[in-house]
Amino acid sequence: MNTIMSDPAANQTTVPSSDDMDIARRIVAGDRSAFALLMRRHNRRLYRMARATLRNDAEAEDALQEAYLHAFRSMSQFRGDSQLFTWLSRLVLNECFARLRRTARRQNVIPIVDAPDYIEHADAMSAHDDDNPDEALARSQVRALLERKLDELPELFRVVFVLRSIEEMSVEETAQCLNIPEATVRSRHFRARSMLRESLAQAFDLAERDVFEFGGAQCDRVVASVLSKLSGGAS
Repeated sequence: MNTIMSDPAANQTTVPSSDDMDIARRIVAGDRSAFALLMRRHNRRLYRMARATLRNDAEAEDALQEAYLHAFRSMSQFRGDSQLFTWLSRLVLNECFARLRRTARRQNVIPIVDAPDYIEHADAMSAHDDDNPDEALARSQVRALLERKLDELPELFRVVFVLRSIEEMSVEETAQCLNIPEATVRSRHFRARSMLRESLAQAFDLAERDVFEFGGAQCDRVVASVLSKLSGGAS
């Protein structure tokens, strides 16, 4: 579990690359192939960010598309004071939070705004598509558990965890994206990791009780097979 909770992003730079600036200039000039390159380069990370915020696959995809449209129309506003991914992240999160506010108003409730590297491990597991079906099923179940436990975190703890531990953004970049102090980023990230670790530990403790469970159809099959062999032997 300690490997899952490692934090390799602590020293990540926030200086934009020359490639960032070149792509931005091409997009401002109307180069749609450059914009397609931009989307393909960041799709996976930005979608995961939206999905972690909204907790709904379809909503996350819609939010990502809307954020991209906004990015294309406002690319001239990118000044290079941060990485292009950071700038895009703010647009995606703004769209996600706007959707949450609209949903809250429709439901007449107040959203929880006081409010992980496990995705990388899940991605690595899913890469072994040629393994046997039992192993593939086990990996999908582990991934589903991890995603469910992350979804259960309060909203802003969840978002900070995604930005820091999954997307490996620095404290500074995360603070810029969420418009909160760096100290708040650190405290929420620490709390999110603690909550997730505790939640996963509880889930695995429960799972351990069912290890090598023997019952149901498997039990019936063995009983029937033995009885059948006994009958055959008696005859």
